[in-house]
Amino acid sequence: MAIAAAAVIVPLGVLFFISGLVINLIQATYFVLVRPISKSTYRRINRIVAELLWLELVWIVDWWAGVKIKVYADPETFNLMGKEHALVIANHRSDIDWLVGWILAQRSGCLGSSLAVMKKSSKLLPVIGWSMWFSEYLFLERSWAKDERTLKSGLQRLSDYPLPFWLALFVEGTRFTQAKLLAAQEYAASAELPVPRNVLIPRTKGFVTAVSHMRSFVPAIYDATICIPKSSPAPTMLRLFKGQPSVVHVHLKRHEMKDLPENDDAIAQWCRDIFVAKDKLLDKHIAEDTFGEEKLQDIGRPIKSLVVVASWSCILILGTIKFLQATALLSSWKGVAISAALMAIITVLMQILINFSKSERSTAAKVAPAKEKTVNQARGNGQEDKTL
Repeated sequence: MAIAAAAVIVPLGVLFFISGLVINLIQATYFVLVRPISKSTYRRINRIVAELLWLELVWIVDWWAGVKIKVYADPETFNLMGKEHALVIANHRSDIDWLVGWILAQRSGCLGSSLAVMKKSSKLLPVIGWSMWFSEYLFLERSWAKDERTLKSGLQRLSDYPLPFWLALFVEGTRFTQAKLLAAQEYAASAELPVPRNVLIPRTKGFVTAVSHMRSFVPAIYDATICIPKSSPAPTMLRLFKGQPSVVHVHLKRHEMKDLPENDDAIAQWCRDIFVAKDKLLDKHIAEDTFGEEKLQDIGRPIKSLVVVASWSCILILGTIKFLQATALLSSWKGVAISAALMAIITVLMQILINFSKSERSTAAKVAPAKEKTVNQARGNGQEDKTL
């Protein structure tokens, strides 16, 4: 990490990790004391507590980096956002797609109850991963033999969630890169499937399971299509921390869960058809650099995240001053060394967070050999059988 970047990133890291540890402690306390008595009460409290952490990242997107997110949706979809349980599916285009989802959830009033299906290693991330665990995110190992039971039980636990929630599922199973697109195109050609140009072939097992277990209590699926306009650099966590702006376009379409077919194979085909349509929509966006100005909705830039970060900053600064006055930590070489070590730890943790988000580090899709075309077509996901 360059020195200039570190000079900006480390203070942000200090704020995030110290406040985050406080949030984790509060979450752990309520998890132990309240959840055994009332799971509903715990969820209502955790929704508020988790939002205090998530809003710091919303602030980085909205106010620090000034990322502009344009939302294109019909009025019905836009007006129902945040007022109902929803399964959210999206293409995985950039390193911060999950943050884009948080922005939309925050604007819709359900940031604290926004959930996602994540890879298991995510919960090991200090602060952010721990908070996700307390918030009931679903963590999978990307092995269907191990994940099937975990996913089904996790989905069923959401049936009594007391407030509107979103569950995000990136059905492509990995972030988009040109190398992964090439692999998907080679597989599609060998399996006589529509050859994708802007998306990967969806892995449908997780989606089919989600629909089968959630259709009784989740009324809608939000189909999100994410695209970066030609004039904007692709957003990354490092760019965000450096305060460098980007533009992200999001097209949203609501589908009634009751309109989906009942048969598992038909549900899988519905998902594949959605991604074929998404591919065509992205073709149109690439040509026109917009999803249609008539559908553009104003999501604003609320000051709530600014207030939260300002409050945390004041608490941290005052606490640090009081601590230094009481301990005279910086008056000795030992104290200076301890402080330097803490800054180094924060720097490493921020680097881990940045690296974790990079698309190049995500698992590449595996292409089935052409001779196995019939078997894999039956599976309907273009991936190994062990994946979602």
